[in-house]
Amino acid sequence: MPKARWTMILLCCLANTINYIDRANLAVAAPSMQHDLGIDAATMGVILGGFFWTYAVMQLPAGWFADRVGARIALAVAVVWWSVFTALTSVARSVETLLGCRLLLGIGEAGAYPSMAKVSANWFPRTERALAASIFDSGSRIGSALSLPIVAWLIGTFNWETSFVVTGLLGVAWVVVWFTLYREPENHPAVTPEQLAALRAERQGKGADGAKVPWASLFRYRTIWGMMIGFFCLNFTIYFFITWFPSYLVEARGFSLSQLGTLGLLPALFAIPAGWLGGIVSDALYRRGWSLTRARKTCLVGGMLTSSIITGAAFAPNVYGALACFAIAYGSLAFAAANIWTLPADVAPTPAHVASIGGIQNFASNLAGIVTTSFTGVMLTITSGSFVVPLIVAGAFCVVGAGAYLFIVGEIAPLPALERGAVPERSPTA
Repeated sequence: MPKARWTMILLCCLANTINYIDRANLAVAAPSMQHDLGIDAATMGVILGGFFWTYAVMQLPAGWFADRVGARIALAVAVVWWSVFTALTSVARSVETLLGCRLLLGIGEAGAYPSMAKVSANWFPRTERALAASIFDSGSRIGSALSLPIVAWLIGTFNWETSFVVTGLLGVAWVVVWFTLYREPENHPAVTPEQLAALRAERQGKGADGAKVPWASLFRYRTIWGMMIGFFCLNFTIYFFITWFPSYLVEARGFSLSQLGTLGLLPALFAIPAGWLGGIVSDALYRRGWSLTRARKTCLVGGMLTSSIITGAAFAPNVYGALACFAIAYGSLAFAAANIWTLPADVAPTPAHVASIGGIQNFASNLAGIVTTSFTGVMLTITSGSFVVPLIVAGAFCVVGAGAYLFIVGEIAPLPALERGAVPERSPTA
């Protein structure tokens, strides 16, 4: 395999890091913005949540677009789009313009993951695809961890407006590097004819590039629905970390701001290598002779079941026990997520459907961002600030997600290419 594949996937990881720094910028800047612009907490909550609506819905056309124009153009368009609206947030002075920037940010960021799944499928064989997915997916946790100190420093040194301009410029700089370095294997000068032939052989499944598989027919596969349900369950829990976790530490465990920026980072930091481990283990099992189905599902189901330990945080006797539960849960979710992002390439009926399937499963997963933020807020109101019910439900969703990957997702193999009117074949679960 060409060595250039590692450069390509590291560029995706860097883009995802910038993605999550830009996504989290508003959350870190929110207190300063509320003070300067006179925005109350309820209104700021609406502005923060606006991102999820467009981000979830636009996954579907973003995946289709990446399959049509290729990852080089699709990912560049996505990064330029979200970088522009990150920077423009600096000049927003009303609720309407802030919400508009947030909605438009979601449209741009929707193109990230489907395009990166396409890069992984184009450049990596099945024996390395889980590791590749774990690398680009880890950018989300790296960005989440870096956003607090970077954005806080920019706000403290300059102002909140500068934080949006600087983080927006990071994406523009990345696009210059991307266009300079990225090529598809067919157009890369370092890829030999033998290497290209091997990569093309890896991409071929039951269908062929020219097979006519309507986009809408992807929803007729049981495996696709299993992927959507499983990913929804995983993200229901992950979005607790992204949205309500800091509030839990402050309100339920009495954390100070300094503790929030140190001890509060531990679960996210633990999840970074755990995600890489998920990719390494899955690929290693496959290379050792396990079927692709057994290798992927062992990591998916095992990671999801282990992550249900998040419920234990609600009953931990002290903050260190709670943090241990959170770290194990977040790490296990990252372990599983590395394998989730191999599935679009593993099961696509043709190479022209990889990003589309990635967008479909990510659409379902990000509906969880809307559900978990609202559900947790309602439960906190009903129970006078108790996090017990949200954490129990999060653990239950982890178990449901494990069941979806085990019983609804079928064989991890290219799905049969369906023509219009054809009936999808049923595949075994193991």
